[in-house]
Amino acid sequence: MSKELTLEVVTPERKVLSETVEYVGAPGAQGEFGIMANHVAFLSALGIGSLYYKINGKNYYMFVSGGFAEVNNNKVTILAEVAEKAVEIDRERALKAKERAEERLRQTKENLDFTRAQAALRRAIARMSAREHGQQSGTI
Repeated sequence: MSKELTLEVVTPERKVLSETVEYVGAPGAQGEFGIMANHVAFLSALGIGSLYYKINGKNYYMFVSGGFAEVNNNKVTILAEVAEKAVEIDRERALKAKERAEERLRQTKENLDFTRAQAALRRAIARMSAREHGQQSGTI
């Protein structure tokens, strides 16, 4: 039996990644899930957070937000609204986005604005987290 699977990450703008990997961990809408070779067919909505994958025992990270993950025949396809490799994330830009979202949360009174500000804050924190994981694993 194969010990590898293909991982493809695609956004509406571009193909972010196409690699042969040993493992994929992703943020599902209902919690994180992991995929190894020969996994049963699977479909899940994606949440906001860090997706990571292993190649030759080394972890690589990326930020994903929204979309779907499909697993079938040793292939994981991530169709994300947003996906950025950890190496592509500008730390200063992510930090400024986090600060803007926190300020909006302090100022907002309406539920719709509050919900949007919360989502923006979650995305900014997850983006920074993906970058920091990448740095810690030595892939940045």
